Amino acid sequence: MTQLAKARAGITTPEMEAVAANEQVDVLLLRERIARGSVVIPANINHGGLVPSGIGEGLTMKVNANIGTSSDRADLDEELEKLRVAVEAGADSVMDLSTGGDIDQCRKKILELATVPIGTVPIYQAVVETVNQEGGVVHLSEDKIFEVIEKQSADGVDFITVHCGVTRSALDMLKRQGRVTDIVSRGGAFLTTWMLHHDRENPLYENYDRLLDIVKKYDVTLSLGDGLRPGCLADATDRAQIHELMTLGDLTKRAWEQDVQVMIEGPGHVPLNQIKANVLLQKQLCHNAPFYVLGPLVTDIAAGYDHVACAIGGAVAGEAGADFLCYVTPTEHLCLPGVADVREGVVVSKIAAHAADIARGHEGAIARDRKMAIARKNLDWEAQMELAIDPRKARKLRSENPPEEEDVCTMCGKFCAMKTVKDYFKSP
Repeated sequence: MTQLAKARAGITTPEMEAVAANEQVDVLLLRERIARGSVVIPANINHGGLVPSGIGEGLTMKVNANIGTSSDRADLDEELEKLRVAVEAGADSVMDLSTGGDIDQCRKKILELATVPIGTVPIYQAVVETVNQEGGVVHLSEDKIFEVIEKQSADGVDFITVHCGVTRSALDMLKRQGRVTDIVSRGGAFLTTWMLHHDRENPLYENYDRLLDIVKKYDVTLSLGDGLRPGCLADATDRAQIHELMTLGDLTKRAWEQDVQVMIEGPGHVPLNQIKANVLLQKQLCHNAPFYVLGPLVTDIAAGYDHVACAIGGAVAGEAGADFLCYVTPTEHLCLPGVADVREGVVVSKIAAHAADIARGHEGAIARDRKMAIARKNLDWEAQMELAIDPRKARKLRSENPPEEEDVCTMCGKFCAMKTVKDYFKSP
């Protein structure tokens, strides 16, 4: 039985108990939310050593880090170091998006070492192997797609991105309306190429019940992908994007009917003033299923700083009701991220998620900031380091810039405002 099936049957699982304890929420309330689909716990029955994490209504916002090889750079040791650093920096899950080297080996090693939920995009491996063996994506077979999904699920992958909403009708709408950047999703582009060449419907949509049969067996959470997400601000919230979202809402109900957990992926590049509307649309059209957003990036011109554009959009999306942020690194749109880029991407997205938790009134998030304020008032530097989202960087900066007086910093030195007035005001 899946987590969803057990919740509906009134069974409280160890995974539910672990998430409830970590989130400090009532386990029966959590179970009720899982039963109605507003919370998911991605926990493949074959992923040993997993520390369960909950995503959705009433829980803290979660952050995902993408790692994985490319056809230009395939270094397993580097990807495992990215995994370590991502988790150390606070990533709540990691996706292996490998397209180069030994994809099976990379995924299995990541699953072996990972205590956080692991996600993949199976169409990547299916296409890479088809291109290597047959010479082109158009030679991809339906059986190959589902063979890879079965293999990755059996290995222990906790959630998979599947672009089931890229349908013929959605593509017709996209072509009629026109776009600046057309399709920027790799999975969406692969399927579109195959569909147009063969004049066929999307096999993941056409054979959706086959997909559900596989993932239900291993309790893999479906992350229904946004293959038609906007790749620039000019394309945001257009008819093709919303058409796909409406389809995903229908597919969500079909998955729930089979006791399969679901979350919905969202854009993408979205102007700041459209983010709240995008979240509200998703929640309405997809029956309050957890919303997993890439960014959103609020400008197209932040190359080298796209992680900052992502954090701005992520905080706004979180305050509006999004549940899960996919990080972006400084190398987005430029190159494969290195280890340092992964760390920075995670930390910046964690800041956005924490800011959203505060805006949503999460008591634990609010209390942590208050503790930091008190530590600063008391010039308690050790407490400040411990409370920081990135203690390592905070300690590094302070140690590299030692003040003349230990209880202050080199910004104000002996003219520290809090030190100056400490005799006149009592600590809270």
